[in-house]
Amino acid sequence: MAHARRDQKHLALDSNVLITYLDREHPQHDRVRSLAFKQVALNPTVVHETYHALVFKLKWTPEETGRVLREVLNDADVLFLNQTRETTRIGLGLAERYALGGRDALILASFLDPSVSEMVSFDKPIIALGKVAHGRRELKIRPP
Repeated sequence: MAHARRDQKHLALDSNVLITYLDREHPQHDRVRSLAFKQVALNPTVVHETYHALVFKLKWTPEETGRVLREVLNDADVLFLNQTRETTRIGLGLAERYALGGRDALILASFLDPSVSEMVSFDKPIIALGKVAHGRRELKIRPP
């Protein structure tokens, strides 16, 4: 996805942004086209939510969806953040503190990483938070 400098922080993508980027026929695709030139961060929940939406809502074939998402995962410039037991604990705390659903909290918890500068989302309640924090780590949230 990216051709930016290696020392630049990554931009975390919510699944709704990744879906919009991958689906060139999406009505808001032009708003996220510039992601091709950014270093981005993903996590398992975002990838699987994207798969679900592309296959079951946008009616992509499972094979095409899997191929496209594997290409994204194989891109050396995409930072992939795994989710651990600690990420899950942090996510539970974020869910309680910010009145979030479980998946949203888990996504945000994994992006509370020093390599991530901020997250972009189309989800208005998530954007309305502006930022989330855990300890000294903070994640800014904005629309694309």
